[in-house]
Amino acid sequence: MDTVNIRQAIAAARAHENTTSQLALLLKVRAKSLHHSVQVPPQNIVPALLNFIIHYIDQVPEFIDAVDAIADECDITDYTEPVMSIAKEFFIQPPNLIEGHEGLNALMDESYLAHRLIEEVNDRFMSCYNTPLVPMDMTRSNLIIHHLIGEPFANQLDQAVRLITDNLQSRDLVFVPDACKEDRSHRWANDLQRWPCLVDNLSVNLLLNGQTVRIMIH
Repeated sequence: MDTVNIRQAIAAARAHENTTSQLALLLKVRAKSLHHSVQVPPQNIVPALLNFIIHYIDQVPEFIDAVDAIADECDITDYTEPVMSIAKEFFIQPPNLIEGHEGLNALMDESYLAHRLIEEVNDRFMSCYNTPLVPMDMTRSNLIIHHLIGEPFANQLDQAVRLITDNLQSRDLVFVPDACKEDRSHRWANDLQRWPCLVDNLSVNLLLNGQTVRIMIH
């Protein structure tokens, strides 16, 4: 299963949004109670948030392709494939948890699941082996999307990700010493240059610990 179907689903969702403005209308409501840490232009709140979400969604097939390529070069496909397969499955066969959502609203949920899965796997991998499984960090963008999805639903998605990662860990599919059979840290800088989608580079401000972090779209 490659990312062609995911890209087709994204194109269909964007066409749906162009026709219905469904997500834009939802964002107009959610922007009124947006978390204070998320900073957007006051005159263009909804367009800025919608643009941010679309880029966040677009990055999923890009990072899947990037991870697949890097894993093949590093001979760690056996360990990344279980994670990437689940990330793809979120789009091809969405979980019942997001039943009833459609268009870009549904893809925002599915993308959040995929990005959070990578984040959770990397966090646990770092705690075990002091290195990420893949050179990707979308933590800041994930926090913003969590706020846009809203609680308690975003928390339910987080819990689903943790349960999936628990299952991967209990079955020794990813978190095994052989997955770190070589130090890949020296490769990450080159990989990030080759695959800019692996960098958290989206265009909404996030206030962290009192300091504003600006994430720009290239």
